[in-house]
Amino acid sequence: MAPALGLGAIVGALLGIVGGGGSILAVPALVYGIGMPLSAAIPSSLIVVGTSSAVAVLPRLKSGVNWRLAGIIGSAGIATVYAGAAVNKRLDPDILLMAFALIMVVAGIRMFSDNDRTGGACALPSGRINWHRCLPKAVATGAIVGFLTGLLGVGGGFLIVPALAIVLGLPMAAAVGTSLVIIVVNSLAGFASHLQNLDLDWGVTAAFVAAAMVASLLSARIGRNLPGTVLKKGFAVLVLLIAVFVAVQATLGQGGT
Repeated sequence: MAPALGLGAIVGALLGIVGGGGSILAVPALVYGIGMPLSAAIPSSLIVVGTSSAVAVLPRLKSGVNWRLAGIIGSAGIATVYAGAAVNKRLDPDILLMAFALIMVVAGIRMFSDNDRTGGACALPSGRINWHRCLPKAVATGAIVGFLTGLLGVGGGFLIVPALAIVLGLPMAAAVGTSLVIIVVNSLAGFASHLQNLDLDWGVTAAFVAAAMVASLLSARIGRNLPGTVLKKGFAVLVLLIAVFVAVQATLGQGGT
């Protein structure tokens, strides 16, 4: 039970500070740190990440969420999450984890190399949104993230944050809060897509969730005061480190069954 509490706190702290990345840590933590098979770790991670994100967004509700974008991206994701879950059941766990690692590398490099510019179709310097250009990008982002939520058991924050900050142009603070709302929606849909074959260790999952919720609430207050550049670079480094670890484990055939 102690490993579940410790690892849950780490996942929750990560979600609270940077608005994502908790899921990319939760799956490896449950598989390698707790010893869950990947088939159980995926729905368990969705419970952990969804509840932690719901708690972490509370301090950001007044000024840190773009609700319209959150609704568009979250709705688009619901439509594709079941397709991702269907593909998940047909792939080898090590192949899934390797895909997981490759996606993390791409997202991490993009976040690390990008400067701190904002603006774009969804966040113009004037404060207006160009919906003619923004809406297709937002829908496409939601569809891709939703599919990966079902496929890999992630809330999608490690992709949503780069997409909101780089592709859609939101300031990092708004990207973090908006990401947390979308993660809640994606996690709920993703968990529902796994209900037919659910086989969880509820005691371990509950301990993980409790620790993650407390840590996410506390760390969210810290994250609001950190500069956007610090959040972005720190997020990128963490994603790349975890990607390397997951890739090594998948290569060695230790992805779980």
